[in-house]
Amino acid sequence: MSVIKPFKAIRPPKEYAEKVAGPPYDVLNSEEAREMATGNEMSFLYINKPEISLPFDINLYSEAVYLKGKEKLEEFLQKGYLVKEEKPCFYIYKQKMGNHEQIGLVAGASVEEYEKDLVKKHELTRQAKEDDRLNHIKTLNAQTGPVFLTYPAKEEIDALITDFITNNEPVYDFSAKDKFATVHHTFWVVNDEEKINALQNLFAGIEALYVADGHHRSASATRFKKMRQEENAGHTGDEEYNYFLSVIFPHNQMKILDYNRVVKDLNGQTPEDIIKAISKKFKVEEYDKAGPYKPVCAHEFGMYLNKKWYKLTAKADIVDENDPIKRLDVNILQEYLLKPTLNIGDPRKDNRIDFVGGIRGLEELEKRVNSGDWAIAFACYATSIEDLMSIADAGKIMPPKSTWFEPK
Repeated sequence: MSVIKPFKAIRPPKEYAEKVAGPPYDVLNSEEAREMATGNEMSFLYINKPEISLPFDINLYSEAVYLKGKEKLEEFLQKGYLVKEEKPCFYIYKQKMGNHEQIGLVAGASVEEYEKDLVKKHELTRQAKEDDRLNHIKTLNAQTGPVFLTYPAKEEIDALITDFITNNEPVYDFSAKDKFATVHHTFWVVNDEEKINALQNLFAGIEALYVADGHHRSASATRFKKMRQEENAGHTGDEEYNYFLSVIFPHNQMKILDYNRVVKDLNGQTPEDIIKAISKKFKVEEYDKAGPYKPVCAHEFGMYLNKKWYKLTAKADIVDENDPIKRLDVNILQEYLLKPTLNIGDPRKDNRIDFVGGIRGLEELEKRVNSGDWAIAFACYATSIEDLMSIADAGKIMPPKSTWFEPK
């Protein structure tokens, strides 16, 4: 079963929502966050990227940063930019980007179920990032960003949510433009006990939830729960720290974009050497049409080298369709090209490789290589949500930077 809980959200009044709203903390770097927040004292970035109120050379993990986030949260509450809900609620959140629309439920997800692997993971986490989120939660005594969860779509849940949004006015309804896309945000408050109970009962029939994005947030919330539990002699299991903030979307509404790669150098080889080497495992075709080559199916790749695009197709003997990890394109690229040909052994640690989210477009790959700072780029076909779920079900870990979800 999947346990979800209504909660008393801290959220902006309707008239401030568009000004307060901001992207997740890990989508922007500090410089981009400073630029976005300039001229808008209500930007939530002052709370979830608190270094933007401090000197440029501040250590991002210093206590001063977390204390500034706490100060800003208290200031937003005092000024009325944020207010606390009077009773526990669920929230329905619709995002629309272009022709894509997804509707999710904002709720507390169970840390206990996370610990029992009933909230399934597919990525490894890094200690430093976990520590950062834990310190942020601990200092602010608040979770400021939701974990992005998904579940096997269920018609009864879709019907209940559709009925609710059809018959109720949204609290928020606005568009927000960032550097790469415009997303329309619509938000409803579910404060009716009957609807809350109905949603809880329907989710209780779902075997497991899956972390789509937010592994560090969920891991740090779990560490926070353990810390609070140890401090609380009267622990009951019903305290708010037993749940983590989440937004839960059905799997068939997920949009995963490609997650592409650029490499600094050719590992001492010429472009001709590279093409000859990779031809052993891939069919290599020069792409003679205008613009970049965007893969149109699994096991195809685009390669940008020496100001030319190539179409690469993995040969059948390197594709194992029966293994959920080995059949992933990001794994095929890593194991049969990046590692043997370009000597990228551990992409998590090698500073010769970087990852470019598909929201930036393949033109970003051309731009980086043409700048001379990078030597070669690879465009991948997007990982499917079904592959993500099958890997999580098998208790396995996806290669790093396998999925890029949009909208955020």
